[in-house]
Amino acid sequence: MNLSHDLSGDSTSELLFVNFNQDATSMAVGTRSGYRLFPLASLDKLEPCFEKDGGEMCIVERLFSSSLVAIVELSNPRKLRVCHFKKNSEICTYSYPDTILSVRLNRQRLVVVLRQNLYIHNIRDMKVMHTIRDTPSNPTGLCALSVDNDNGYIAYPGSSQNGEVQVFDGINLKAVASIMAHDSQLVALAFNPSGSKLATASVTGTVIRVFSIPQGDKLIEFRRGMKRVHISCLSFSTDDLYLVISSSTETVHVFKLVAPQEEKPVEEQQGWMSYFGKALTSSTNYLTSQVTDAFAQSRAFAHMKLPKSGLRSVCTITCIDGIHKILVATSEGRLLVASIDPREGGECRVHKEYRLVKGSEEEGDVPATLSSSHPGFTGQDYREQQRTYASALSSTPPHPEDERSHDSHMRHGNLLEQRPYDLEPAEESSDQPPHTHTIHNH
Repeated sequence: MNLSHDLSGDSTSELLFVNFNQDATSMAVGTRSGYRLFPLASLDKLEPCFEKDGGEMCIVERLFSSSLVAIVELSNPRKLRVCHFKKNSEICTYSYPDTILSVRLNRQRLVVVLRQNLYIHNIRDMKVMHTIRDTPSNPTGLCALSVDNDNGYIAYPGSSQNGEVQVFDGINLKAVASIMAHDSQLVALAFNPSGSKLATASVTGTVIRVFSIPQGDKLIEFRRGMKRVHISCLSFSTDDLYLVISSSTETVHVFKLVAPQEEKPVEEQQGWMSYFGKALTSSTNYLTSQVTDAFAQSRAFAHMKLPKSGLRSVCTITCIDGIHKILVATSEGRLLVASIDPREGGECRVHKEYRLVKGSEEEGDVPATLSSSHPGFTGQDYREQQRTYASALSSTPPHPEDERSHDSHMRHGNLLEQRPYDLEPAEESSDQPPHTHTIHNH
């Protein structure tokens, strides 16, 4: 979430950027005085694993849990720096013909988004593999990149007038689909972890749709509400069970990704609601399509309340100690944590709150007086049962080495075998300057 374009000359706001990495194991925070990286393996406390002072950082994107970060400074918004933060060194820099609005990474590609161009780099050597030129105006840098190793789908707006989505294969470098997702302009896009689903939202903010990729078929439709709002973020859970949505309201919605026919066995779908559904189906000749569509849309399974409305935010759902956690980072510089009851859903009470910028007051457990009047679900009552299930599924107890550090992906060779430069700290640092490149419009 790049906040630098929302400041409107406000130089008092310390926070410029906040975002989760591709698998929600880390969070990057950019400020007017540098950037910080936070591991998210445990949320009992929140401490940075790396801090870099100096520079106003408006984009900070980390590649999974590796040592590679892509950063852009507010003072030079056309320049991308790719860095090895553990070596405190730059790998390369690229300059572009316009302001960099967003950057997306996976293990194969790095995508730089400008207002009317997308540059697709091979992340192994940072060569420009392809340029998508003259796209419809994209002032927010809206773009989604699949993080799955087997595909590198890129989704971006196909029109500035309606909700058309263009899907591009970033590995084979070809267009694969054009989806008319909404009548109004797009405001949010997100792939699921495998890249087989794409969630979309428009400026109206009432309906979220999920499409199959690369086919482009609509799979499911979620109703967030009837009131027009600004959607800040869409995010699939890391296990693809939930879709979480934050907006300009104080409510964060969580939807279950279950096909309607799987939600209840046929024998359970009895009673007056079943009768009403049949009556509704038989009366479609008398009701408008908008009314029947509204009844067909799935409603939120769970929700979480933020302290106030009107905030921009990024959100994600990750599983920690067998419990699904909602993480929401707001434009006020707060990280809020809540737990989902997998059986009942409902209200998820905020039970952890952290400040993301330096010099803030105490943080941690949220006092009861600051919580919702409804107790909600904190995960404490369900924790022991979840641990029992986890133990039953595991043939051996957890080993201390399973508490992986922020460089575990590199130690296990998931990235090293694909990369031309070693992201682990070297015994001897190199004095060679980073490679510098300038990209021009043609």
